[in-house]
Amino acid sequence: MATTIGAGQVKELRERTGAGMMECKKALEEANGSMEAAIDLLRARGAAKAAKRAERETREGTIGSYVHTNGRIGVMVEVQCETDFVSRNDTFQQLARDLAMHIAAAAPLALDADGIPADVVERERAVYLEQVKQEGKPEKMQEKIVEGKLRKFFQESTLMDQVFVKDPAGKLTIRQLVEDASLKTGEKVVVSRFVRYQLGE
Repeated sequence: MATTIGAGQVKELRERTGAGMMECKKALEEANGSMEAAIDLLRARGAAKAAKRAERETREGTIGSYVHTNGRIGVMVEVQCETDFVSRNDTFQQLARDLAMHIAAAAPLALDADGIPADVVERERAVYLEQVKQEGKPEKMQEKIVEGKLRKFFQESTLMDQVFVKDPAGKLTIRQLVEDASLKTGEKVVVSRFVRYQLGE
């Protein structure tokens, strides 16, 4: 028997994802009325749509900025989109503000793994290798353990893979946050660069 989807559920899902009414209704039906499962479905579809939009050019956007209340940390982040209309959209502007605040708090080293200098990666690798040797791990397992530690280092040190500091569940990554904004605005959204200043550094 099919689950009956109420208008209230559709409205809540629209508010939470920014997806169209029919998309929300269909996702809820497929998820048998489960709000979280429907959000995951829409997120997956949004990621697929974003992948199709990957070739589009992003010539518009905004610079998000944030200065910490003690005046010792300042951030600027460039977020791009396809049209001037979306660049002025509340969802897009909020994303830029949230990203700047997140960067101030989480201090990422780079946008993604490709942005971390090779010498920094090699230094981390050497430290991890020494750690596993000191722990007496079998030689054939050492490289696998080191690779796992490096993955964790990238997750913690690169903006796109960090967990969003304002997510109460501690699961939403910045990459997912940007994909959600792309889903809500219907345009390709790209974080292109950022700078973080800390007094005395």
